[in-house]
Amino acid sequence: MIHKYKMNGMNIVLDVNSGAVHIVEDIVYDILDVLLEPSNTELAQKLENKYGKDKFEEALQEIMELKDEGLLFSEDTYKDAVLSKKNDFQIKAICLNIAHDCNIRCGYCFASTGDYHGGRKLMPLDVAKRAIDFLLENSGSRKRLEVDFFGGEPMMNFDVVKSTIEYGREQARQHNKSIGFTMTTNATLLDDESIEYLNENMDNVVLSIDGRKYINDNMRKTINNKGTYDIILSKIKKFVEKRGDKSHYIRGTFTAYNLDFANDVLALADEGFKEISIEPVVASPEMDYALKEEHLDRIKEEYEKLAKKMIEYDKSGKPFKFYHYLIDLDGGPCVYKKVSSCGAGHEYFAVTPDGDLYPCHQFVGRDGYIMGNVFSGIENRELQKNFSSNSVYHKEKCGECWAKFYCSGGCQANADAFNKDLKVPYELECKMQRKRIECAIMLKAHYSTIDN
Repeated sequence: MIHKYKMNGMNIVLDVNSGAVHIVEDIVYDILDVLLEPSNTELAQKLENKYGKDKFEEALQEIMELKDEGLLFSEDTYKDAVLSKKNDFQIKAICLNIAHDCNIRCGYCFASTGDYHGGRKLMPLDVAKRAIDFLLENSGSRKRLEVDFFGGEPMMNFDVVKSTIEYGREQARQHNKSIGFTMTTNATLLDDESIEYLNENMDNVVLSIDGRKYINDNMRKTINNKGTYDIILSKIKKFVEKRGDKSHYIRGTFTAYNLDFANDVLALADEGFKEISIEPVVASPEMDYALKEEHLDRIKEEYEKLAKKMIEYDKSGKPFKFYHYLIDLDGGPCVYKKVSSCGAGHEYFAVTPDGDLYPCHQFVGRDGYIMGNVFSGIENRELQKNFSSNSVYHKEKCGECWAKFYCSGGCQANADAFNKDLKVPYELECKMQRKRIECAIMLKAHYSTIDN
């Protein structure tokens, strides 16, 4: 399987199974269609007439040499190994919903303004400690584990966050393991003391802001219905300044209200931020801010516009990274990571303030997806098996998709929300993902041509 497309003046060809990327001349780009449609003899004759017999045969020979080297039309060598692999269910990470409460009211919040449709509450320390124990006890031979503090707004339960980190490090040492801690915050409660603590103790921090002031304030409001931009921008800037080169990124959401979201990414870059992500909102179609199929062409244009703008910013000495364009073409993750998504429901779990276990934070509160409790352990083993056997090879649509090794089958929470089937990906998400991958590959190709 190959995927070919044109972008930014380049003819780009991806060999799906090997991951090889080729920048080719027009003649090679066109002749590949002959191999994709071998029965179309008229096309072959047309191209031979267009380029001349000698050049046609020379280009065809070049293609066949790449094929013989396993760099074009290569075979899928992963499928049998993946389908025969037995999962030992070693947990690698948990998301602690440390606060089912929030001090702002985002119009698109999937968590029902922070309470996940289950009442506002904060996680007690004994639940957080037991969650750490659950992670360590079920991590098997894994040495490096992860805990993400999430909400709601986790800073509303900051004392428990700090005590959990202290307990987690102590227990990890006793188990000869280590735990990396991360947090996602709306930044409203940051002050000098908390900034210092987070920068010393968090392996990664995600800070939420949607871009331009009027875009942010349209959806991210205080409880008193005021915009949050003026409250958080200076706090985020101070945090990032003190963060230095430690991992962090700025995360926003775009909706149908700002289909020109590339301008929001650029607005954040102009504020000096170097690590940026603007995510497409996931919402029911009846919501007026929801993204729909009719928006897709514009969204694709924006992704391509952003990629080209990133090249311009780089040339002008103001480079920045966009989360969705960070892909590894030189090797990337192991095959199991490539095909099995995030590990939700078998390697990764979300923990509610009551200690209930869900496949991930987006499943919290959904009927049928509670998997157990940190005090009693995983009880729904059948559901765990369903999540573990849900790679791209278990999904019919994914098997036919050129992007499957980059998206790993997409978000299972979205598959459930839109299709009521974990094995049927959310199609709009797939289409946006494919465009982002094309842009990411183009950027890699662009810089590789410069380096060479």
